[in-house]
Amino acid sequence: MPKYYTPREANHLLEIVRPMVGELMEIVERVREHQPEIWAMVEKSAGNGGNPALSKILPDFDRLDAILHRLQDMDIEVKDLSIGLIDFPGVRDGRLICLCWKYGEGSIQFWHEIEAGFAGRQLIDWE
Repeated sequence: MPKYYTPREANHLLEIVRPMVGELMEIVERVREHQPEIWAMVEKSAGNGGNPALSKILPDFDRLDAILHRLQDMDIEVKDLSIGLIDFPGVRDGRLICLCWKYGEGSIQFWHEIEAGFAGRQLIDWE
């Protein structure tokens, strides 16, 4: 059974989640910066048993995977790593909704219908 958050609970959890999302964004940026090199290293290492340069970036992938799994274990959905967009599942008026937060925002102030996505964000006017 998934966890459903109130805005208060989700905002409280931001103390833990904010640095995790920040770290995810940093890792994604490092990977993007080295993407052409990474693919070249992967292709070369596939046939020769490894590559020292590739081994240096593998911890980033391991950390990325660990953080994503930790967020998933909290029932938090990562929507866009480039801008740090995440959704906390919630309930409003008996309907499942998403409490929406983007890295850099001070608190969770918006929600949207599941089908509406980020474009359908609305100001939270309840607690």
